[in-house]
Amino acid sequence: MRLDKYLKVSRLIKRRTVANEACDNGRISVNGRVVKASYEVKIGDKIEITMGPRTLAVEVLQVSETVRKDDACAMYKEV
Repeated sequence: MRLDKYLKVSRLIKRRTVANEACDNGRISVNGRVVKASYEVKIGDKIEITMGPRTLAVEVLQVSETVRKDDACAMYKEV
């Protein structure tokens, strides 16, 4: 699954266009590397999201095309 779609489905970022812009501006890194929105997310990847002064680091536990709102937090674990 593409990184921008994963961020939207897991509800780490509210909209896919915002996730895409964050990737283009270098605010998202996976396993220590800044990546594009087309990066294929795999289980075990460590994603760092920098929005303003805050940095959120998560580990991918599950990759699913669709998920209910209540189950979205099961797709990742905060590190």
